[in-house]
Amino acid sequence: MTTLPPCPSCSSAFTYEDGPLLICPECAHEWTPAQQIDESAASEIRDANGNVLADGDTVTVIKDLKVKGTSQVLKVGTRVKNIRLVGGDHDIDCKIDGFGAMKLKSEFVRKA
Repeated sequence: MTTLPPCPSCSSAFTYEDGPLLICPECAHEWTPAQQIDESAASEIRDANGNVLADGDTVTVIKDLKVKGTSQVLKVGTRVKNIRLVGGDHDIDCKIDGFGAMKLKSEFVRKA
């Protein structure tokens, strides 16, 4: 007997096959095994150079960024330590010395 993966939506272990689909009886989520592989690869957050980022990494800003709500600018080369990855458009949560808590887009940083 093969072991089926848990539901990606609700993590239920009670999934079953119905033709080419995998179905969760608890939340009615339907997916194919190929979609599950694609989604796990897409969940990786990469920097501007294509390196995979992880929680706790140190990154460097590669472009002058205007800080919304102030007249300050985050300069090129600013090092940001101990980042935290979150979902959404701005996918890096961090604290920058002199600026405080900020959210950054991964496309404007590179792994240090």
